[in-house]
Amino acid sequence: MKNLKVFSESRAAVNLQAESEELLVSALDVEQNRIFFASSANIIYGINLSASQEMQWTINLCLQSELGLPPILEAEDRITGLDYLIEQEALIVGTSTGDLVLVVPTSNTVDVVGKVEGGVKTIASSPDGALLIVATGFGQLLAMTQDWDVLYEVSYDLDNNLETFMSGTRADGISGLSSPFSQVRVSWRGDGKYFATLGCSGNSEGLQRLRIWERESGTLHSSSEPKDFMEAAMDWMPSGAKVAAACNTSKTKNCASVAFFERNGLERGSFDIYGTTEAKIEMLKWNCNSELLAALVRYDEWSSIQIWSFSNYHWYLKQEWRYLGKNKLMFAWDPERPMRAICWTAYGLVHLLTLCWSSAVYDASIAIVIDGVNVLVTPLSLSLVPPPMSHFNIMFQSAVQSVAFTSRGLESHLAVGLSDGNLSIVKFPNMNMWDQLEGTVYETVNVDPGSLIKIEFGDLRHLTWLDPYVILGVMHCDGDQTSLYSDFISNNWRKCPLMSGGNNGVSILVEMELVCNNVEEVEPGCLSSSGWVVKSSMHTVIESSVVAIAANPMTRCEAFIQLGNGDIVSYMSKEGINIAPAELYKEKRSNLKGFLSYCPWMYPIPVYDYGKLKVLIFGLDEDGRLQVNGQVICSTCTSFSFYASAAGKVQEVVTHLIYTTRQDLLIVANIDEIFHGDVHYESMGNGQSPVGFGNKLQGENKLIREGNHDELKVWERGAKLIGIINGDEAAVILQTVRGNLEVIYPRKLVLLAIAGALVDKRFKDAVSLVRQHRINYNIIVDYCGWQSFVEAASEFVRKINNLSHITEFVCALKHENVMETLYKDILLPNHQDNKIECGSQIFLSNTDSPLEFGNQTIIKRLEPGNEIVSKNCKVRAVLEAVRKVLEEEVSKSPARELCILTTLACNDPPELEEALKRIKKWRETEIASTMNEVDGGLHKLNLSAEEALKHLLWLSEPDAVFHAALGLYDLHLAAIVALNSQRDPKEFLPFLQELENMPSPVMCYTIDCKLCRYESALKNIAAAGDAYFEECLQLMKSNPKLFALGLDIFKDVGKRAVILEAWGDHLFSEERFEEAAMAYCSTCSFQKALGSFRAGGLWKEALTMAGMLRLTTDEVSSLANDLCEELQALGKPAEAAKIALGYCKDVQGAINLLLTAREWLEALRIGFLYDMGELVKSQVKLAAIECANLLILEYEEGIEKVGKYLARYLAVRQRRLLLAAKLEMEGKAKEDVDDDTFSETSSNISGMSAYTLGKASNASGNLSTSSTGSHVRTRIRTRRKVHGGKIRAGR
Repeated sequence: MKNLKVFSESRAAVNLQAESEELLVSALDVEQNRIFFASSANIIYGINLSASQEMQWTINLCLQSELGLPPILEAEDRITGLDYLIEQEALIVGTSTGDLVLVVPTSNTVDVVGKVEGGVKTIASSPDGALLIVATGFGQLLAMTQDWDVLYEVSYDLDNNLETFMSGTRADGISGLSSPFSQVRVSWRGDGKYFATLGCSGNSEGLQRLRIWERESGTLHSSSEPKDFMEAAMDWMPSGAKVAAACNTSKTKNCASVAFFERNGLERGSFDIYGTTEAKIEMLKWNCNSELLAALVRYDEWSSIQIWSFSNYHWYLKQEWRYLGKNKLMFAWDPERPMRAICWTAYGLVHLLTLCWSSAVYDASIAIVIDGVNVLVTPLSLSLVPPPMSHFNIMFQSAVQSVAFTSRGLESHLAVGLSDGNLSIVKFPNMNMWDQLEGTVYETVNVDPGSLIKIEFGDLRHLTWLDPYVILGVMHCDGDQTSLYSDFISNNWRKCPLMSGGNNGVSILVEMELVCNNVEEVEPGCLSSSGWVVKSSMHTVIESSVVAIAANPMTRCEAFIQLGNGDIVSYMSKEGINIAPAELYKEKRSNLKGFLSYCPWMYPIPVYDYGKLKVLIFGLDEDGRLQVNGQVICSTCTSFSFYASAAGKVQEVVTHLIYTTRQDLLIVANIDEIFHGDVHYESMGNGQSPVGFGNKLQGENKLIREGNHDELKVWERGAKLIGIINGDEAAVILQTVRGNLEVIYPRKLVLLAIAGALVDKRFKDAVSLVRQHRINYNIIVDYCGWQSFVEAASEFVRKINNLSHITEFVCALKHENVMETLYKDILLPNHQDNKIECGSQIFLSNTDSPLEFGNQTIIKRLEPGNEIVSKNCKVRAVLEAVRKVLEEEVSKSPARELCILTTLACNDPPELEEALKRIKKWRETEIASTMNEVDGGLHKLNLSAEEALKHLLWLSEPDAVFHAALGLYDLHLAAIVALNSQRDPKEFLPFLQELENMPSPVMCYTIDCKLCRYESALKNIAAAGDAYFEECLQLMKSNPKLFALGLDIFKDVGKRAVILEAWGDHLFSEERFEEAAMAYCSTCSFQKALGSFRAGGLWKEALTMAGMLRLTTDEVSSLANDLCEELQALGKPAEAAKIALGYCKDVQGAINLLLTAREWLEALRIGFLYDMGELVKSQVKLAAIECANLLILEYEEGIEKVGKYLARYLAVRQRRLLLAAKLEMEGKAKEDVDDDTFSETSSNISGMSAYTLGKASNASGNLSTSSTGSHVRTRIRTRRKVHGGKIRAGR
């Protein structure tokens, strides 16, 4: 979906030397950008096509030379062929008398290189310049080399031989000499292997053949069927696929057409030329990339150049340029620039036009495609069909050159510039009524042209709406042409001297204020185009070329104009060009930084800059550089567009830039990153060239990273971005090279649309987007925070109003916060301001207070009921809120009951028992309603219990539901669950029957034990009576956590003593000796308590228990000696010294134990207390010196080890740094290198560990052996895997 427009044009003139002189043939010099013409006066003219180097070169071949030699050509001779030879930098000229003349423009030398009989009809050099084909008047083709040697000579008219032409009579009886070949066309294929000819005399019916010839031998390769070709208009597509030839169609159509032929001569397709029956095609020309086909068509009153394009199996007329009068018109494409066209008249007026493709998608995603006299209109948001199909069609009186569409408010207008110089305005109905226009064709009426300016070669370009009734356009003319119209527009003439360099003429800005005088009422839903007239017009002259015009999206009656050098100026309606300094304009609205080069594609967009609305102007030049604010975002851009979201904003603003690159990448960039991001530079060529903004736009040449949501790989090469559907649709429309349309939905834009819907609380739209694009449902809760969602649960259920969608939402809820995991790098959450973080606590609101419970922080919400909500209870809180709304606000229905069941089953943990209770209640209601005939119809409002149970089993594990049914102690319900879960009756019926035969408490106990609900099991078995006390005791022993509950249940002293003693035994077995002793003491089991204290090393408590047991003195002394030895074994000599001194009366033993414990002062105190001071001094002195020596030795060994460790660390670190630098230079990763410096085991082979007993060599040897063995095992496993793991049979 694209249109072809002229974005720049220039003119040149050939100063002919005679009034009646006409230009006949031409040749292009690609290297020096010049064109040569041969006139009817045998004069060769040359002009430079560069605007900065105007030059004209002339040589007359009929004049006598300065040396007195006769002229090269006679007066009656005529130039019939002209071509430029690149290798020789010379022109080859062919004349009607057969002379071949070589003209060198640089030295003005002329030389006759040959002569052919019958005269020269045309000259065509091969694409490589090595071969020259000359067609003679006798129907011969001569193939010549650069040395003018003839390789072969063949006849291109096989119906008439050479003798026929020499004798003057053709095979059909017509005189051959009196009717020579008027035109012969030779066209080469792009690779130069074949060439085609057209223009022979034909048969008796006037039918001709298109012939294909081989280059090397001149052999006829193929020929077409006889056809009524028109003149010799034929050209071979440079890509070599087809040969285009003009021909007359059948007598029923009676119009000209273009047919296409393959190399084998078979016709493959055609299309009719737009126009009346007198249209004659004089020339066909392909541009150098085979994309456009130009047809020179002559009518009775004018000549036109029509530009055709092929897409989606249809030929479109994209441009038509009309030239009034009957003077001869010629046309050529630039051989190197495919979008540059050159046309000239026979009287020397040369017109250069530069074309570009523009997007046919305008405001509100409306596609307006030009196709000759038709404009195909398709609202993409309503009907996504590719051209040539359309929603409706608008037909005009002549071919369409340019269109401009505006849609502001309820008014939508289309302005169309036609090839006949007229302007047509079409008013569209409200878009809500466009459904009625589907398949219709509307014919328009032109605007009254009384106020329009008519300038030759001055069509109105760059049509732009400033207001629904004000339109701006540009006309180009030479500087001397402006005086011709000064009288006509003297009252409305303004001049703005903005120079862009060169002599490209001037541009005239034409502002027209339109008014519709149509008094007739238009039917609603219909188009209207009648009654439009120009109320007033104003013209401003700019001494510069205009590349593009774009309306300011923020204000009316203002536009941005881009000049030829890339500068941008502002145009105000009825005021003209704004030449105020850029600083003043920047303070007013936005800066007007120009582009680095002229950009045919320019789009201003509104953006927010820190809450202030501004304009940002983007541009794309011909080299693929996407620019903004004088910087380059992407240097390989092929197309771009913008996504706008009005979520939460009063005015729709652009939030994202989307563009494609030559690497077939679709990139989604945030406007904020471009507007405020840092510019990164990358070396390109000789200098520094800006590449991108921010971290996400640095390299259009970078590879796609895994998980990078800013880049998408376009699946078809060459596809381009043509439009964006804004808002919740978030659709990106691509058009492939074939012409078909493809729509993709970038995840980033979809999430942005969902976020906008959630902010505006448009929950229905958000759920619709989530379901359509398979987004995780948790984003609905996590984006604004689950606390906010709980408060809006009632609004959510009411707006969704679809229980099936609510059920899907409930089933998808997880504890995971997708804004922190799945969509972390794509979208930022919106609930940062809804919570206040304080350490590890989160206060949901000002009325919340923290409450600590163990190691978990919970929130106590001060609401009725004092509900306590856990920090990590998103699923439970959301489901409870949804279930509460469903129960209170939604009317009873089976779908509602299923949804409520889903909220119970999907809770965390699942509330299966509550769900089964509801099912049981429904079952009881069903039974009661069937027994009561009066209320028999009430149960129809509720859900069938069997259906509800099946739904619950589908949501949950059948075993979990069966266990939950057992937990209700309802054996009948458990049996129903087992049957519906397709269990084998042999598995559950015996078990249920056994339970049914048990007493109720025992049955409950058995069920609780099966379900591991031991607390409930203990309560139930305790209620069974004293006969089951042993089972209670065994249950507590197998589950020690139940001892405390057992003490609460049993109040009998004897039973409590048994429980406490059993608890003590359990604690003793777990080596919790002090707690076990406390339990024993509670039951007066002091002997067991003494053993527990003694086993725990608690000597004070043990000796206390000895007193409680009233042991004798000898027994206490023996116990003290045993405790003293045990404490020494446990490494507590100081404690043992206390026992030895206090209970064993062993002073010397106590002093020795204190010296072992290094209690020097305590040993001295005891010694002096018992008059052993001198002995104790000597012992203490010797022990202290020995201890000091040991400490000094350990310190010295520690210093030595630390030094070794440090030296090893520095060596390894230096080696790692050197190796890392080497790998960085080689572009390798550390993981690719097998080096011990990158392994943690490298420090283990040094033998310097404080816990290493062996030597370094032994440690290294052990590690090496282990590594070798590991490698050997790996090789063995690999060999087994390769050979299939089979064992070879023995012999």
